[in-house]
Amino acid sequence: MAFFLREGGRSPREVEETMSTSLHLEANASPEALFASVDMGTNSFKMIIVRADHSGRFFVIDKLKDSVVLSRESSCSISAQSQLRALQSLRKFKRLILSHNVPPRQTRCVATAAVREAENRREFVESVFEDVGFHVDVLSGEDEARLIYLGVLQFLPIYENRVLTVDIGGGSTEFVIGQYGKVKFAVSLLLGHVILTQKFVKNGDEMLRMREHIRMVLEESGLVEKVRELGGFDVAVGSSGTIRAIEKAVFHGFAREIASDNEVPVGECKRDWRFNRGELRSVAERLCGGGGGGGGGEGEIIRRNGFFKRRSEFIVAGAVLLEEIFEVLDIEEMVVSGYALGEGVIAETLANVFDGNELNANARWQSVVRLATRFNSKKRMKAAAQCARIAREIFEGIRKSNELANNQVKFRVSLDAKDLECLEAACLLHNIGAFTGQKGYHKQSYHIIMNGDHLNEYSGEELKIIALLARHHRKKFPKFDHPSMNDFPNEVKLKFRFLCVIIRMSFILQQSKCVNFQEMKFSQSCQGFKLVFKELEDQFLLPGSKQPVVEIIETELMQELEHFKKVFKQDFLILTSE
Repeated sequence: MAFFLREGGRSPREVEETMSTSLHLEANASPEALFASVDMGTNSFKMIIVRADHSGRFFVIDKLKDSVVLSRESSCSISAQSQLRALQSLRKFKRLILSHNVPPRQTRCVATAAVREAENRREFVESVFEDVGFHVDVLSGEDEARLIYLGVLQFLPIYENRVLTVDIGGGSTEFVIGQYGKVKFAVSLLLGHVILTQKFVKNGDEMLRMREHIRMVLEESGLVEKVRELGGFDVAVGSSGTIRAIEKAVFHGFAREIASDNEVPVGECKRDWRFNRGELRSVAERLCGGGGGGGGGEGEIIRRNGFFKRRSEFIVAGAVLLEEIFEVLDIEEMVVSGYALGEGVIAETLANVFDGNELNANARWQSVVRLATRFNSKKRMKAAAQCARIAREIFEGIRKSNELANNQVKFRVSLDAKDLECLEAACLLHNIGAFTGQKGYHKQSYHIIMNGDHLNEYSGEELKIIALLARHHRKKFPKFDHPSMNDFPNEVKLKFRFLCVIIRMSFILQQSKCVNFQEMKFSQSCQGFKLVFKELEDQFLLPGSKQPVVEIIETELMQELEHFKKVFKQDFLILTSE
């Protein structure tokens, strides 16, 4: 049996015979698509690329963030220096978007307060289009707030709740009251952590003036009266990076340094992603030096310890602002969302491209994404997403070939959308146990999935299937009568074996560094199934090895292809093409 063969290495006759009898299932026929959003904020620019399907379900496959600070040199216009930083960042984003082959019509670039309030806004927007090719949508404050609420709905199961969403940005803070996906009230106030830092955070005498200024703006906006008029709110959600940084500080209690962005600390599984008023007050006091000062003394030590990293310059103003918001709106506890404006832009674009998707369809799936991102480093998350992409391609190809089999022998069970969701969930979660640093991480992944109320709205059977797929994505292939599957009916056992074969193959394939996973083509012929990858020009070597990665992957893949043949009763051929 051959693995990773060059497709062009086969004889013309073999290729012709295969092509004449095959059922081609092109990647672009799959009900999924790539989307990108670019958020040009006052403090930082953010880009996310997601893979989504018609249901509205998506997860992030790549993202990038740059600290630009558009208003650093001037608060009333975008300076030449700021424009240069912005264009450099956007060019980087554009290259990454192009590398993923995201269609232009599925890429949206938005700008917020700094561009919205700039005197030279028009000239700046035109320069972005001429230099990078992005059409910049300068959002109104209300539109920004609405999209933030839409983003929060993609992360938290709060569709039916009356939600107050607070998003502290560099140039403004957005407040939204929403329920059932509808915005009841939205307002954007010129209270941003960058603006407040530049204006007030200079010395201890300025801190009281900053608090007075914040209270004045909040009171004059009529925000408090409007919230009361709407009947208050069931849950308060914070969605910005500043609020997430404060929650992280609360969780760690300033007891030790936060690990690097690429690592997830042990004990993360107990993280509630919420904080109360007393905990926020403690953070604000310590940042301000314990006595309302300008962040000197102990606050400087905390920041130097790395708790807030790049955000340290503006975190004092952000914490004080949030403390005043808690006080004015009588917030006792705030839940933290990992999604905000960028994901809201994605959700709205999805609604425009895919008809019939629901705003709350993503909540169940996002509990999987939330658990994966909670435990996985960025590197492991990227690998998990790649594994899910390959698994989906194989699953969809096999399912469609089964549907088109006509009088040919079909599988004894049919695979459906819920089976695919369980498979993809297991792919995203298969390596979460690696955060412990211990051997047998796949067993740790199983226990994390099974223990704790992490996944929302999955049945007990679905939860166990996801956990077992994560458990058996490596090492010994489970037997049909494995004790862990005793509670499953025979049909579910057979489905599990199908899915297990797919996740094991996908796990090995995603480790290859010599093929382009953005370009895959699945087909079936009389010879069996075939998956073709486009070969990258450079052949990478593992550290300390003279053997190409492809050869090492082949060795591990041989056994899995044998498993595939036993379960599916057909061969599986993997090829590369130039």
